[in-house]
Amino acid sequence: MSILVRRSTNARRGFGIPRELCRFRRGLLTLAIESSCDDSSVAILEKCSKSRTKLGSSNDSRKAILHFHEKVTADNSAYRGIHPIAALDSHQENVAKLVQKALSSLPFSGANQDDGLDRTGSAGERRKPDFVTVTRGPGMRSSLSVGLDTAKGLAVAWQIPLVAVNHMQAHALTPRLVSALSRNQDEVDNPKFPFLSLLVSGGHTLLLLSASLTDHQILASTSDIAIGDCIDKVARSVLPEAVLKESGDSMYGRVLEHFAFPGGINEHEYTAPASREKELARNPTKWGWSFGPPLAETKSGSRSKAMEYSFSGLASAAERFVANSAHDMSIEERVDLGREAMRVAFEHLASRVVMALHHLRQGDRSTAQALDTLVVSGGVASNQYLKTILRAFLDIRDYSHIGLSFPPPSLCTDNAAMIAWTGMEMFENGWESDLSCRPLRKWSMDPAADDGGILGISGWKQRGA
Repeated sequence: MSILVRRSTNARRGFGIPRELCRFRRGLLTLAIESSCDDSSVAILEKCSKSRTKLGSSNDSRKAILHFHEKVTADNSAYRGIHPIAALDSHQENVAKLVQKALSSLPFSGANQDDGLDRTGSAGERRKPDFVTVTRGPGMRSSLSVGLDTAKGLAVAWQIPLVAVNHMQAHALTPRLVSALSRNQDEVDNPKFPFLSLLVSGGHTLLLLSASLTDHQILASTSDIAIGDCIDKVARSVLPEAVLKESGDSMYGRVLEHFAFPGGINEHEYTAPASREKELARNPTKWGWSFGPPLAETKSGSRSKAMEYSFSGLASAAERFVANSAHDMSIEERVDLGREAMRVAFEHLASRVVMALHHLRQGDRSTAQALDTLVVSGGVASNQYLKTILRAFLDIRDYSHIGLSFPPPSLCTDNAAMIAWTGMEMFENGWESDLSCRPLRKWSMDPAADDGGILGISGWKQRGA
């Protein structure tokens, strides 16, 4: 097992408020658990109840403190992919231990709650959280059950509310967590609704119009496999066996990015296609192979304009190129193959973003005028080449005014901090969960979906209702 996210420190991450300077009246405090897939994560998050005052010469309006945040990822290296049993074993071994460790980071209650002073480190009792937050879905039910059952036990033992949240909603709200943790006053509460959300991971590919906290309209989703799954499959085909073994990491997409661009963003050298015709054209390589853009049968074909994603063909093509090579592919050719596969996959993502913006501009001008941010979150959002392609694509297609909001890499992958923040927003809007709630393998964010979206499933209750 390897801990991928260490306990935050103010100096190293820039998150949280220096405790000796933290002056605010008591705010909301939650302990959060994430266990939707193969990451066991626990966080303690506090949200200040009033704006910060000036500290020295700086305006510090930080709204939240991350007192604790750690994550343990299951060792899936023997399976070259996520294995449900390995994930379950890891959760059963680590979730309770992480909770136990987190308890020592709960802030002290202090002798006088009204004096506005944080008494962390002083004698006294530690504060009990105001509520427990946990991931309810979507995800693997066996994994979700470990976190959800642990959270229920804590809520009963502490006699406090439970807030069981949507994992994908949490990814979409992560930039709002980042802004709340920021010292920059201009970033507080950003992005504001509405904004576009592009959620990209090993299990999901979703383009959403995020109109409010609980209203996230699906504009496009994958018709086969998720982009993270595609990039992992490409990596397993392209990466030399020695690189796979030496990586010690089952997150092969990340290994592929480092293999294809060892020099980082300085090696991207990317120019976005200026027209649909160029976007749908193949890009011949000196090696004799080229990728066809997904869904681009013909330049005027209906599927090329469909608001959907498809990545299975791209993964199969990469595997076929390697298998049909008359010789063992050189490192240079494998690097080119990895770069091209990522370029085509990321341009496919960007194409639907541009199409969505165009449709909104044509049909819903008020919403289009209010949109100024594209949130990109999920594990694949840590890929710097994706950021390069999206920015260039938007700029050349007359959407340079759309800003990109990428969380820091540590918050792109599954983590309990984003779950804690989503719990904060839901709790502040009056929502709690009944102790009878059960884990959900599938759970839409769109109110128009069959399950009714975030608030459509059973188990929610409103305070005072």
